Amino acid sequence: MSIAGEPSFRESVDMMFKRATQLMDLGPGLEEKIRVCNSTYTVRFGVRLRGKIETFVGYRSVHSEHMEPVKGGIRYSLGVNQDEVEALAALMTYKCALVETPFGGSKGGLCIDPRKWDEHELEQITRRFAYELIKRDLINPAQNVPAPDMGTGEREMAWIADQYARMNTTDINAKACVTGKPPHAGGIQGRVEATGRGVQYALREFFRHGEDAAKAGLSGDLDGKRVIVQGLGNVGYHAAKFLAEEDGAKVIAIIERDGALVNDSGLDVEDVRQWMNRHGGLLAEYPKGQHIIDGAKALELPCDILIPAAMEGVINLSNAERIQAPLIIEAANGPITFGADEILRRKGCVIIPDMYANAGGVTVSYFEWVKNLSHIRFGRMQRRAEEARSRLLVEELERLSSDQHLGWQLGPDFKQKFLQGSDELALVRSGLDDTMRTAYQSMREVWHARQEVQDLRVAAYIVSIGRIAKTYQSKGL
Repeated sequence: MSIAGEPSFRESVDMMFKRATQLMDLGPGLEEKIRVCNSTYTVRFGVRLRGKIETFVGYRSVHSEHMEPVKGGIRYSLGVNQDEVEALAALMTYKCALVETPFGGSKGGLCIDPRKWDEHELEQITRRFAYELIKRDLINPAQNVPAPDMGTGEREMAWIADQYARMNTTDINAKACVTGKPPHAGGIQGRVEATGRGVQYALREFFRHGEDAAKAGLSGDLDGKRVIVQGLGNVGYHAAKFLAEEDGAKVIAIIERDGALVNDSGLDVEDVRQWMNRHGGLLAEYPKGQHIIDGAKALELPCDILIPAAMEGVINLSNAERIQAPLIIEAANGPITFGADEILRRKGCVIIPDMYANAGGVTVSYFEWVKNLSHIRFGRMQRRAEEARSRLLVEELERLSSDQHLGWQLGPDFKQKFLQGSDELALVRSGLDDTMRTAYQSMREVWHARQEVQDLRVAAYIVSIGRIAKTYQSKGL
């Protein structure tokens, strides 16, 4: 979205990039090489629908090929345009470098309202879009691997994977051409929840460091923290659900396209989601909360943690001064404009940046890609071996207790959990947790070690740009 008096999304990303590179010592020309978008392909194709030919416009942008394949989602939205796709591709480059997934950055989009078309029509459109990209190697397991984004999901990714397999019948790694597929079509357990789960893990890691939480005027852990979530799509829903159900946070407001729901005692996220599914997403009649018609006003309510999880630019020059949250975690891409970022930092607000906070999706996509290339699900080889070793230990402890008349017993809950080997979902969550912890620690090290680095966003850019620069230098640039 375009905000009056502010740079575009693409310009904002470049300006934030520049804030970081001013504090770095990059060689001549290397800064520009990292910043610019390598290429963008625009496709215009026709599909016969409802008795006439409909023409659609789509994009696939490749920001950086310092590592291949390049990685990035495909979104379906009427707001898709070249600048947006290129900005998102740049963020993907930096995000992959920050969380150490071995990909370059890419992004795709189709200018379409997916709600306007039925499932069969969407399949025709998706397959034709995929065909146009596949024949130019803009979808390829070794070169360019898409994933779901706004307006797309497992269904669309399954269609794309099948289209690639039809066009490449001898490619044994065909399933690795796209991630975010349903598990029965080569996907991985935990991919749908991944971005929201990553937001949860990012917040847990932030609160593990009391010094960092104190910078936002907060203390303790997530238990009891008052949370506002903007956008109850896939990311916002899972983040809010996990924070409330597993960490004891209190979701006091949910903002959607038809307004906001507010309840100071806390909203039941799952109940709200089910209501939206039954009533077409409308919140106005929901009985367990106050409905505010102007949902954007709920962004300005007092809370501990604000989670913008929908579109870019929702916090901008028009409302930044009134934002009261001391901690904002960017679950969406670019929800805070460059101008708003300046205002919020001046007010002392701590921002956990998008390139880190929503990296759960690409991290688990990486696991799925590896799974597809290895042709075996995670846990298949080791799960029962883990269980057997754990059982040996438990049985020996119980024998010692009996022989020595110690009189103690292992609790049944402990035995059940300890004897359970790691399945694919457990391994995916473990890998994601480790990734989010490690990436945060790399950011905070820069944040705390260098006085001129005043926020986590600049720290994230410095870490990611530094890694990209090293890759390019190793290639002789």
